[in-house]
Amino acid sequence: MKDTPGWASPGSAPKDGEEPAQGGATQPADQTGADEQQPPSKWSKEQPAPAQWTTPSPQAPGQTPPPPPPGPGWGGHPGHPGPQQPGPGGYPGAGGHPGYGGPGPGYGPPGYGPPGYGAPGWGGGGWGGPPPAAKPGVIPLRPLGVGEILDGAVSTMRAHWRTVLGISLTVAVVTQIAAILLQGLVLNDTANSDVLGDSTATPSELSRALGETLLSTSAVLLISLLGTIVATALLTTVTSRAVLGKSVTTAEAWRDARPQLLKLFGLTLLLPLIGGLIVGVGILPGILLAAGGEGGSGAALAVLGGLGAGVVALWLMIRFSLASPALMLEKQSVLKSMNRSAKLVRGSWWRVFGIQLLAAIIANVVASIVVIPFSFLAVALDGDGFSGFLTGSGSNLGWTFLVVSGIGSVIGATLTFPISAGVTVLLYVDQRIRREALDLELARAAGLQDYGSDAAPGTTPGS
Repeated sequence: MKDTPGWASPGSAPKDGEEPAQGGATQPADQTGADEQQPPSKWSKEQPAPAQWTTPSPQAPGQTPPPPPPGPGWGGHPGHPGPQQPGPGGYPGAGGHPGYGGPGPGYGPPGYGPPGYGAPGWGGGGWGGPPPAAKPGVIPLRPLGVGEILDGAVSTMRAHWRTVLGISLTVAVVTQIAAILLQGLVLNDTANSDVLGDSTATPSELSRALGETLLSTSAVLLISLLGTIVATALLTTVTSRAVLGKSVTTAEAWRDARPQLLKLFGLTLLLPLIGGLIVGVGILPGILLAAGGEGGSGAALAVLGGLGAGVVALWLMIRFSLASPALMLEKQSVLKSMNRSAKLVRGSWWRVFGIQLLAAIIANVVASIVVIPFSFLAVALDGDGFSGFLTGSGSNLGWTFLVVSGIGSVIGATLTFPISAGVTVLLYVDQRIRREALDLELARAAGLQDYGSDAAPGTTPGS
């Protein structure tokens, strides 16, 4: 035992071969001489101030030792604390250590004081909760609350803004340029949305116009999907390093994420495909019934089947929502990452769903605040103005409209990419801390020595 204040015994250690006193040890007493006998200490509520206590010395031969303290709690009755002796530094408990309430060496068995006897807890003033967990990066290494997950995503963007905003801005600019060129040079010449609003159009014309519109929409969505995949892959690496308090450059993030990009692309396409197939199976009986001549019944059955299948599809999407960080950080295959996500979400579906929904709402609100004003500005600057936009008289979108609205989309995507990716990664980390004590691995990776052991004060083991 180290002879330092806070751990040193306030009484003399027993000699070799000598058993310590039972039921508590000798009370300290001031000695003025070796032959002077001190009267026994009488413990009462009127104790001297801590500064009046001096370091006790061994008893002189023939001196009568003071009586031992009364039973546990020093009050003689369970649940009613008696007086506590201050140790070095004026703190009660084991040698003045503020974190332990029981009598220390020299006053009975060392260690924690008996529960229920009024011994002070953490901090010497009653139970005040465990000490704060270690926080090497943007989150504390313990199970997280909803606010801490959202704050961690924002803190990542704030602490590593050069890398985060650089990745988001680059991906958003590239995808928007591709979408604008595709829309302006190719899709404007093929899509004819005016036919869809024409009551005199033939079924063949409607079918062709509908197919062209779906093709143009799918092409733009595919470009946006590719940009989202690249941004998610890079930002996953950045957020995982931010948890450890380490920074990463864009080149390092790309080098780490590049081997998993094809797998992430397959996963991102597979999940919507599964959801679409489930919804298609749900509405198929209604479509078949309507094709057989039961139009009203078939439509009702299709709606009910679609709703039921939509619930199943949503349940599966949330169940597999943590597959992306599992694939990127654990270097898993597509199917194994989906299985990992299902295991992590099991028993916490509603919590994961609520956090993901809240993050999506926040991201959409932020994007709308930026995109909607730019859309109105684009309509006002375009040739047809507001009237053409509201009446839908023009089938083609002008370059002015595409460029101005594209600028708004770039700004919105730059702000929302880090939020969406950061929340998903931190939710994955939180679920692994809760289920697998990942905080211990993170602490070792962050360089925290003896994290989770008794030798590491001020930390809380993962639970």
